[in-house]
Amino acid sequence: MSPEFLLTSFIVVVSPGAGAIYTIATGLGAGGRASVLAAFACTIGIVPHLLAAMMGLAALMHTSALLYDAVKYAGVAYLLFMAWQTLKEHGTLKIDGRTARRTPMRVMADGIAINILNPKLTIFFVAFLPQFLTKDAASPLVEMSVLSGVFMAMTFVVFALYGLFAAAMRDHVISRPSIMTWLRRSFAAAFVALGTRLALSER
Repeated sequence: MSPEFLLTSFIVVVSPGAGAIYTIATGLGAGGRASVLAAFACTIGIVPHLLAAMMGLAALMHTSALLYDAVKYAGVAYLLFMAWQTLKEHGTLKIDGRTARRTPMRVMADGIAINILNPKLTIFFVAFLPQFLTKDAASPLVEMSVLSGVFMAMTFVVFALYGLFAAAMRDHVISRPSIMTWLRRSFAAAFVALGTRLALSER
């Protein structure tokens, strides 16, 4: 496994995206345990893209504008839904000093959906990972699985650290409603921005 792969993967993972923002928001809204669960859910959401890439569905999505756009706009709609949820009174960042009302299943479902509805991840696995496969590898699918496993592990660790840091700051902002209002609006704006970027992106 090359250092170049590890470095490139790390840069991709630490770059703020929908999954990282969701994990941070969960840490602030529901605490450390929920943030780790959110990080795990976002990591699990990568698996379908990996399987799709291995089965050649990425190539189909790349050539079929209708299929790609259908998945893309479903992702846009979900990001906008998350923005709306964040702004709601009982949304992602509703903190009143008590246990958050969002169930573990809801945290998992939202985290998985955020990454599943991102067609760029499927293309990413096809365009990115093959560059680091051993030339003339006897089992390229096995090697791709190993590299993907490392990428997913890195994703979970980085996202969990994001979430735990946010959870550690949670007590400092519970007593400051103005800060929570600002954070809710900021995260909602971030989800809208990510949805807009996805909507305007090309294949």
